[in-house]
Amino acid sequence: MKYLYALAAMLFVLLAALLIYVFAVLMPGLPPLTAVTDYQPKIPLRIYTADNTLIGEFGDEHRDFVAIKDIPEVMKRAVLAVEDARFYEHGGIDYIGMARAVVATATGDVQGGGTITMQVARNFFLTHERSMSRKLREMILAHRIEQALTKDQILELYMNQIYLGQRTHGFSSAARTYFNKSLKELSIAEAAMLAGIPKNPARHNPAVNFERAKNRQAVVLRSMLKHEVITAAQFDIAIKEKLHVSKVPQFESHAAFVAEMVRQQIYAQYKEDAYTTGIKVVTTINKDEQEAAYESLRRNVFNYDQRHGYRGPEAFLDLPTEEHLRDDAIDEFLAKYPSSEGLMSGVVTEVSTQISAQIIKADLANGESVEITGEGLRLALPALQNKANRDLKMRPGALIRVMQDVKGRWSVTQTPEVDAAYVSLNAQDGSYRALVGGFDFNRKKFNHVTSAWRQPGSSIKPFIYSAALEKGISPSTLINDVPLSSTTEEELKWDPRNDDGRYDGPVELQRALAQSKNVVAVRVLRAIGASYGREYLPRFGFELSRQPLNLTLALGTGAATPLQMAAAYAVFANGGYQIKPWLIKQVSDAKGTVLFQANVAALPDETARVIDARNAFVVDSMLREVVRSGTGAAATQRLGRSDLAGKTGTTSDAMDGWFAGYAGPIVAVAWMGYDEPKSLGNREFGASLALPIWIDSMRKALAGKPEFARAAPENLVNLDGKWMYVEYEGELGVKSIDLTETPAHPEASTPVEQ
Repeated sequence: MKYLYALAAMLFVLLAALLIYVFAVLMPGLPPLTAVTDYQPKIPLRIYTADNTLIGEFGDEHRDFVAIKDIPEVMKRAVLAVEDARFYEHGGIDYIGMARAVVATATGDVQGGGTITMQVARNFFLTHERSMSRKLREMILAHRIEQALTKDQILELYMNQIYLGQRTHGFSSAARTYFNKSLKELSIAEAAMLAGIPKNPARHNPAVNFERAKNRQAVVLRSMLKHEVITAAQFDIAIKEKLHVSKVPQFESHAAFVAEMVRQQIYAQYKEDAYTTGIKVVTTINKDEQEAAYESLRRNVFNYDQRHGYRGPEAFLDLPTEEHLRDDAIDEFLAKYPSSEGLMSGVVTEVSTQISAQIIKADLANGESVEITGEGLRLALPALQNKANRDLKMRPGALIRVMQDVKGRWSVTQTPEVDAAYVSLNAQDGSYRALVGGFDFNRKKFNHVTSAWRQPGSSIKPFIYSAALEKGISPSTLINDVPLSSTTEEELKWDPRNDDGRYDGPVELQRALAQSKNVVAVRVLRAIGASYGREYLPRFGFELSRQPLNLTLALGTGAATPLQMAAAYAVFANGGYQIKPWLIKQVSDAKGTVLFQANVAALPDETARVIDARNAFVVDSMLREVVRSGTGAAATQRLGRSDLAGKTGTTSDAMDGWFAGYAGPIVAVAWMGYDEPKSLGNREFGASLALPIWIDSMRKALAGKPEFARAAPENLVNLDGKWMYVEYEGELGVKSIDLTETPAHPEASTPVEQ
């Protein structure tokens, strides 16, 4: 009996010591409950198109906050069935569940005894260390939370805060991350798979290990059946349902460069709060036009790259002979060469170069093994020749890029070295409609639209001719299209030539622009004076300091960005007004309160006028001729519209290819070139490089829109289909330039022949 007293005394002492420890040590050090009673979820910055499609998300935690009343019943009950079936019955600590877990563990069936309330306490206030003191703190905090909040409030916290892998927090965000769906769109099978993740977000994450996630889903479904959340028939359907899991968070439009532009602006104002307070930004971007521009740019960059031949494998791996070592080596190697969208990286494992049975086998970055034969080898045929040099030759261990067509057929391709850009604006108010800053944002984040200072080439000519109109020159003015060196006795330090080597003698200005005659442009600039032409350009938004003070200005040897070019051409499109491009339409906080609303007039104010309406109309008429019969004629042929206007541009040695143009209120510019300038090829021009990008993009932008008719301003006269200012009509009109010898000094303001 005395032993029982001794044991009771010992238990009493231990219990007293435990209580002293709890009240004297643990409880004073517990944090206040403000983190849960005044819950402020970290919601990322999200960016949308004008038609409300998600294009970007920035923040350490992917999360959507969803009120408990808006969480579907099937999602809530799936979580409770597997995590805490007695949640609405216990007071934060499930003693019955704990006892059951102890018994189950003793029989070899390991179970947890924690509750959702305890998980909330741990996730908000504690670490995940395994110790008795941490467990005691967790239980005390769970009890306090139950006293401070309702059961629904606790469950709401849990379902929005819990980590679910892939930087994703909360079930709403997980639904979008793994299935690209909203919570309301989830099936029972999908809800069960998400409910299985909290036990081990790394191990049961379906994007990382689908098989383990599938096994855990089966556990959840059986628990749902046991607790009568679903019927046996629903269980049978759900357990067999084939799930399609997204590997990465999906955005609804390819606009990474746009999203980055917005991120920079929002961060500049809100700093780190930009990434945690649920700011929503709506841009002016049109989803369909953005997608068309993205696809067009990538397709035409691929087309250029493939017509210039295969450069050979990007790198080589010495493949281990042991198969188990080979797989690891390939995985490690491919991690250094990430895939681009539609452009998969792979390592060649086998090659047959026999003419009758050419084949390449490769292991891809996604774990798939593929065989490439026939037409799929067309680009790489030079690398399959027996006499191919070692750097080009296809052999096991070669790093290649492959693509799959809509019929599932694989082909060898390569990562383009060339880059490109496209931007379109509303020419009336300056709002962006589409922007693609380069071929692949993940490979190269440099935004060519806003930051690439390139020579505009012949696309500068309309602005020189706009200046010339103010000096009395008109579209019908004759200019001598012969090399300057053949019309002057003074030795020229620079002798400009036409790209095609053809010279037509006296030619009208409008025709010269359509055919992009270089000599004519130089003669016009010499006639009006290089200083006048240069100082005229800033009214279109060009930076004066980046333009040369000599006759090479006429051929676009200055510098401009694609965005500047688009805004400059907008002046001709809108009748003479300078616009300021803008992107952000609205900014609101997590509660929907509007923090910023753009207030831009639909039409430009007269204070923004930079050239006369007559000047804009006459230049527009010449730009329309460019796409009717000149270097841009493919635009009219392929789009089948008569309201198009624009100009090609090719720089010296074809280092840059441009097309700038518009129809109605939409102005757009396409560019292609190498970041480290080098020739794109002696048979490449703006018409072959940039114009196809522009055409395919504008086809979507103009679809269903009526053709735009432009009324002629007053005080213009039309002679033989060409416009001129009424004050220069008749004897005062300019008839010709440089039909006889004229001075060649770059700064000369040559008298114009009458």
